[in-house]
Amino acid sequence: QVQLVESGGGLVQAGESLRLSCAASRSVFSFNFMGWYRQAPGEQRELVAGITKYGTTNYADSVKGRFLISKDNAENTIDLQMNSLKPEDTAVYYCKVSRQEIRLTDYWGQGIQVTVSS
Repeated sequence: QVQLVESGGGLVQAGESLRLSCAASRSVFSFNFMGWYRQAPGEQRELVAGITKYGTTNYADSVKGRFLISKDNAENTIDLQMNSLKPEDTAVYYCKVSRQEIRLTDYWGQGIQVTVSS
């Protein structure tokens, strides 16, 4: 089992920055994949940014150049630095990790609200 706790969300104005952090109950070394997803009202959940255990990253086109995902091996956190925020970034953001157990298993955080006002 893995517990994930997100923090750092809130209300900001367009153009400002926020840093989300996901604290994991196990070492990030044990995860094959770590990602941040978001879901806006009436929309499907989408991948915002992901990072593999090898450090390879990928981003949604809508956030490239503005968001940066990273993992802290010492603190066991997965962080998302969000710059130049736009109103369309408003959503509930979720942290997800994938861990090889008997099979590859996904674990999700509870979600955290990010609201960007215009």
